[in-house]
Amino acid sequence: MRFIVAVGAALAGLSMGGGATAAGQTHTRSQYGATTAAVVDSKGNMQVPADYRTRYQMLGTWAIAADKGAGAKEMHVVYASPGTIGAYRKTGHFPDGTVLVKEVFKTNTKPMTTGTVSSASTLDGWFVMVKDDVGRFPTNKLWGDGWGWAWFAASDARKTTSTDFRKGCQSCHVPAKASDWIYTDGYPPLRR
Repeated sequence: MRFIVAVGAALAGLSMGGGATAAGQTHTRSQYGATTAAVVDSKGNMQVPADYRTRYQMLGTWAIAADKGAGAKEMHVVYASPGTIGAYRKTGHFPDGTVLVKEVFKTNTKPMTTGTVSSASTLDGWFVMVKDDVGRFPTNKLWGDGWGWAWFAASDARKTTSTDFRKGCQSCHVPAKASDWIYTDGYPPLRR
């Protein structure tokens, strides 16, 4: 409970109209609001939002091919914080404070009447990204290049195992650098 109160109080100062950022800029609650406050604390530490499956919008699913044989070895299901899809379709950019949550599942692959089918089975973990247009956490190694980046093992949605976004997260996103580090081509709801 103290964590939630501390997060709310700390981010209230950031999210109200007169809050100063690390860059000396101000922003309003609508730019970095309540949804983000449930994910990021005052030091930039992130957690998986508890309600993402019911409140967030589903962007799409990725199947990662098996190393050998048919089927997929992983399935990635990606969600975006409320309002992200509409804002992206309008501007072509992720708005400041956008939260993306990727569930990573191990799979079961078996023959079915439709052919060889892989389905999500055991949750391996989550990858969370939070859009940061103003550089709010310049000393936190999980923030940079316009995003907060963090991996969470399935055993703990509140504590990341990531230590440096450049070493543990960003390398997978290099091919998507031109689209703000996000593989937008794989998300049909973002298409205008």
